[in-house]
Amino acid sequence: MAHLRLEKKYNRWGWFFVAPASLLIFVFSFLPMIQAFILSLQSGIGNNLHFTGVRNYLRLMRDQEFIAAVGNAFFYLAAEVPLQLFMALVLAAILNQDRLKVKGVFRTMIFLPCATSLVSAAIIFKSFFNLDGIVNFLLLKSHAINTPISFLTHPVWAKIIIVTVCLWRWTGYNTIFYLAGLQNIDHSIYEAARIDGASPVQQFFRITIPLLKPVILLTTIMSTNGTLQMFDEPFNITNGGPGLATETISLRIYKLSFVYNPQFGYAAAVSYMILLIVAVLSLIQIKATGDRT
Repeated sequence: MAHLRLEKKYNRWGWFFVAPASLLIFVFSFLPMIQAFILSLQSGIGNNLHFTGVRNYLRLMRDQEFIAAVGNAFFYLAAEVPLQLFMALVLAAILNQDRLKVKGVFRTMIFLPCATSLVSAAIIFKSFFNLDGIVNFLLLKSHAINTPISFLTHPVWAKIIIVTVCLWRWTGYNTIFYLAGLQNIDHSIYEAARIDGASPVQQFFRITIPLLKPVILLTTIMSTNGTLQMFDEPFNITNGGPGLATETISLRIYKLSFVYNPQFGYAAAVSYMILLIVAVLSLIQIKATGDRT
């Protein structure tokens, strides 16, 4: 009986300490989500809001600009996330080598882009690829081209530049996760593999990747979520142009809310579509990795 009373007391104090954080999460996270969903079922602005049901969601199916933004988001997802995660895995495997000198310096250098302001990084890359930027300067000096290339107004090059910025910015971030996971793997596993004649490449694909599956799943979901909500890079580099070539879903929400005639209800419906897409993709990724993760 005394044990049960003590356990009940601990549970009561546990709820006491958890309650303030839970209340803050509800007020600042879940309550706005509920309000946004209610707003997505309305049209108008201010005191002129009126209930329209699912009309905003039906409008999404006919909105060519929204469809273009979704297509761009999936292009970034396919072009950036697999390459970014693979590069992070390779870098983490290299940085985890015992014979690597000054590992701390290399780890700091790889993580430094993550500490850089997204706006600053976007502006710097934009200056690199301007008509009078350093990239065109070097290409002209090396006689690779005769006239400067308008990278930022070319629909394909503009996408590639945004993918490049994301790779530079976020690869180091995922590397830290993989490096932490690698340091939890027993070195005796690799020693046994070397004794059995496994090459470094075989060890990477047969040991490192399978044992890092939970971490890979985590970084995949986070990278997917971040890519689908991408805003800073296209906004600061191309502002969604040329035309709609680089516009993302988050940038579309921003323009619907603050650039065009305010359509907060429709913008809220678009934001819930991001939630739905992320939830579906996350579920697919969890199922694809199997139940053992």
